[in-house]
Amino acid sequence: MEVEMEVRCAFMAFLIVCATASAAEDYTRPMPREDLSFPWKPRHSSEPHQVHISLAGHKHMRISWVTDDESSPSVVDYGTSSGQYASSSEGESTSYSYMLYSSGKIHHVVIGPLDDNTVYFYRCGRSGPEFSLKTPPSQFPITFAVVGDLGQTGWTSTTLDHIGQCKYDVHLLPGDLSYANYIQHLWDTFGELVQPLASARPWMVTEGNHDRESIPLLKSGFQAYNARWKMPFQESGSPSNLYYSFEVAGVHIIMLGSYTDYGKDSQQYSWLKADLSKVDRKRTPWLLVLLHAPWYNSNWAHQGDGDDMMETMEPLLYASGVDLLIAGHVHAYERSVRVKNGRIDPCGIVHITIGDGGNKEGLAHRYYHPKPLWSVFREASFGHGKLKIVNSTHAYWSWHRNDDDEPVNSDAVWINSLSSSGCLADGKLELRKILTEL
Repeated sequence: MEVEMEVRCAFMAFLIVCATASAAEDYTRPMPREDLSFPWKPRHSSEPHQVHISLAGHKHMRISWVTDDESSPSVVDYGTSSGQYASSSEGESTSYSYMLYSSGKIHHVVIGPLDDNTVYFYRCGRSGPEFSLKTPPSQFPITFAVVGDLGQTGWTSTTLDHIGQCKYDVHLLPGDLSYANYIQHLWDTFGELVQPLASARPWMVTEGNHDRESIPLLKSGFQAYNARWKMPFQESGSPSNLYYSFEVAGVHIIMLGSYTDYGKDSQQYSWLKADLSKVDRKRTPWLLVLLHAPWYNSNWAHQGDGDDMMETMEPLLYASGVDLLIAGHVHAYERSVRVKNGRIDPCGIVHITIGDGGNKEGLAHRYYHPKPLWSVFREASFGHGKLKIVNSTHAYWSWHRNDDDEPVNSDAVWINSLSSSGCLADGKLELRKILTEL
């Protein structure tokens, strides 16, 4: 009964969205908001800060945090009762220097095996406050919060507040996290800003152009990103933290790197082929991809930035039956129908651009007209997305606009998995043969 009522409510919301979609580009937007300011904090403390968690292989979670005390141990104590830690894990630590900046001690500890859909209490470094996390479920339904290009503005704060009001299991972020832009202490303030959410649910991220921070002849790029936001690349057989995959509750998710080599002779392309060849759509009927620079974009901003990567990888993802590709980079929202090679295709991929988390560069207001046939909904507003995968065949996507501090549900659609369609049946795509040929 509860599921039936939820489906009815979702359907009514969808009808309302369809009725108002034509007015989306005429929406009167609130004024910009300034960057957030953060109080000065004394250093040389052993207290953990910038705590965030991520999935780290089957039934395992990685706990990451920073301390200013170099002697603080990389240890996590944890258990299912507050204040009672039946288990303990030891991990690793790193640090980095960037021009005149020196980071604190950055800790990464993997805990587990953990029970599914369970609350755990944990303590970092055997000192400081207790945190709690909830592991994702092992089966459907599962809900993802989705937002890109966060930054550290008043709109970012509103976006995070709205996400905090959602019931979700995993947070997905397709690049451009802190907008530190070479000012390294802004990575620290970003870590503090997101800690309330990122310490309680896993944050799975991939890199964006603002995370690169390369300096010719001095810095190769992604130094802060790789040191602070370690993802399960090793667990997924990837040679780089800039691209990896993971599985959760019947969903295989691939995080690709728009700013590392992706040509057919690259390590990323070879890894992607190998990863796709291992996907079992009976075990994980949903296949999602996240990257930063969108492949389908009708906004004037960043037009064509993803074209080369699309030319190389779209045939591979199409052959594999990818259901949904989520990107950031363009500071606006856009959703497509299933598309391939610029044309509507019932076996193609649904593309979503959601680079509207709240960054200080503002919104990308200009769109091309007329709207391409593949583009269903587009709007230049800050907001976040929510993807609820209900079962092996159906998922409900909704986008929530930040409007006067209220999360307005502005776009919604039901998506059917390609694993339940004729696109993957009877060897139509001959996946393994195509993977070999490509």
